Amino acid sequence: MLGWVVTFLVIALIAGILGFGGIAGASIEIAKIIFFIAVVLFLVSAVVGLARGRTRI
Repeated sequence: MLGWVVTFLVIALIAGILGFGGIAGASIEIAKIIFFIAVVLFLVSAVVGLARGRTRI
């Protein structure tokens, strides 16, 4: 998922350099949304992992 964030950031940088402000702004917004979704999913996964605890085999 973070790969998509990097892809959209690269697209935004290239579009910004070439003067396509609308595309750059949209790409940055998409990258931010995907990044925050990834952070939330990571935190949920961490909390669930801590709540379940470790099982001994």
